[in-house]
Amino acid sequence: MSARDEILDNIRLRGRTRTARPQAYRAPPGAGDLVASFVEKAQAANTDIRVLDREEDIPAAVTELLRARNLAARIHLPPGSDLAGIDWQLDVARTQPGPDDTAVTRAPFAIAETGTLVQTARVGSPASWHFRPGFEIAILRASDIAAHLEDIKLGTLPATVNLITGPSRTGDIEQTLELGAHGPKALAVLVVRNPPSP
Repeated sequence: MSARDEILDNIRLRGRTRTARPQAYRAPPGAGDLVASFVEKAQAANTDIRVLDREEDIPAAVTELLRARNLAARIHLPPGSDLAGIDWQLDVARTQPGPDDTAVTRAPFAIAETGTLVQTARVGSPASWHFRPGFEIAILRASDIAAHLEDIKLGTLPATVNLITGPSRTGDIEQTLELGAHGPKALAVLVVRNPPSP
């Protein structure tokens, strides 16, 4: 008998014991407050978060974010954006943002478990809009925060779905963290608790 045969015989003699399959893992998103859980996870990923009571508070919050970063009072909105009807009291551009610009978009969904924005390519929010600006501000309704990724209901599958957790970063270059490698160097999210006023 060769050594190979001896090894294979020993393996066959051991037999296999069947074990029960583990239960699927689903981490709790928090103590029932999806907004608080989303805020905690997003802040841990270097996202600037502001929780607003009303949509009417959005222009003042955006102005404050721009001032805090010493940026121009100018934002870029995608063509066809539902945010166009807001009285911004800022200079609003409808052109593609560049690496020194600020873009404002609407996030249709978010995940409390990971602090992630779910950005689908759609009219008023092209996929490229999340990669071009140096600073992106996402507007998110509190009611659009889901506990887990599996809870997101997309309906018709869009051409692109971007999952965004914090600003763009890479650690590939000499193992040094670099922000803005493939997208914005900074990300802010304005979570609006209540729907717009009638």
